[in-house]
Amino acid sequence: MIKTQDDLPPGLVELSHSLPPFVWNIIIAVSAIIIGLILKTITSALLKRYAKKEETDYSFFRSIITYLSVPITYFIPLLILKLSIPLMRMNVAYINLVDRIISILLIVSFASLLIRAINVLEDYVYHIYDLNKADNLKERKIRTQLRFVRKLVVAIIVCVTIALILLSFESFRRLGTGLLTGVGIGGIIIGFAAQNSLGNLLAGMQLAFTQPIRIDDVLVVENEWGRVEDITLTYVVLRIWDQRRLILPINYFIQKPFQNWTRISADIIGTVFIYMDYTIPLEPLRVEFNRVLALSPLWDNRVSVLQLTDAKEHTIEIRMLVSSRNSSDAFDLRCYIRENMISFIQQNYPDSLPKLRTDLKDKFPQAIRDVDPKLL
Repeated sequence: MIKTQDDLPPGLVELSHSLPPFVWNIIIAVSAIIIGLILKTITSALLKRYAKKEETDYSFFRSIITYLSVPITYFIPLLILKLSIPLMRMNVAYINLVDRIISILLIVSFASLLIRAINVLEDYVYHIYDLNKADNLKERKIRTQLRFVRKLVVAIIVCVTIALILLSFESFRRLGTGLLTGVGIGGIIIGFAAQNSLGNLLAGMQLAFTQPIRIDDVLVVENEWGRVEDITLTYVVLRIWDQRRLILPINYFIQKPFQNWTRISADIIGTVFIYMDYTIPLEPLRVEFNRVLALSPLWDNRVSVLQLTDAKEHTIEIRMLVSSRNSSDAFDLRCYIRENMISFIQQNYPDSLPKLRTDLKDKFPQAIRDVDPKLL
């Protein structure tokens, strides 16, 4: 392995001493970068060749090319350049400076490579656990955990990268050694100052693994119906039915009650109420209800019930129960049933629509007696 200029072949050793140091250093740097780019090009070509062999929509090699192509373009030449520094001819102070700069760039490029590698893994898991199916409970569970873990790992990589860069400077290293004596008191102060942020972070970890909510879950929160669009380290984004976004701190879902309509499964029972006069016959309504329900593809054939559930002073309450595969279908099915049942009643039993009755004999007895009986 070549570690210094003396390890070079004799011809290159003579060439290095015959050229000015500045020119020689440029040759070494340019050669290292060219070698790195050649290696990167060969790697990309091999990955593209394997990607073309895969006939499916998803390709692991294509995913690698998509996410890792840019960071590898910087990482490999920097790595070769780092290994070539001992071959350069310059003052020790300059060599140390150049070595430190390249080391920092190498750390940053490697951190970028790791973060992009997480995207490759996420892409693979998304392909395995596809949400585009009727029963996607397991898929949503895995995606929720993966999304939170990815954000946490990215945050850790960024923090470690910044720490490594700072530790490469001697002044920061000495400062860190001096601060170790006060880290206990500082930790307590920081803990009190950032208790809400730390609480959200711990709540996020609890949320990711106990999973009272998951990505794409249907929730009713603060009297708003919506789907979980994103779960970050500190907050949850709920996409409301009218395209608004409700942003809630992540510990909200640990401390306060809310409705989760897809906790165990996505199927749900919907309710339709209509209020009619006492003269309405129930059996024809029940026959029509079953007929229109059977015609709808939104119904999942589990629940179909029509019952008289209450008798009020002026009307009776008729409740219809219908079941669907998910809450979106349930809403559309309820509207469909309501529209068709009201149309059926209007066409066949218009006299049974709600009406208000008044006994005029008690209020106007004399006026009633004066009226011609033939008119009554």
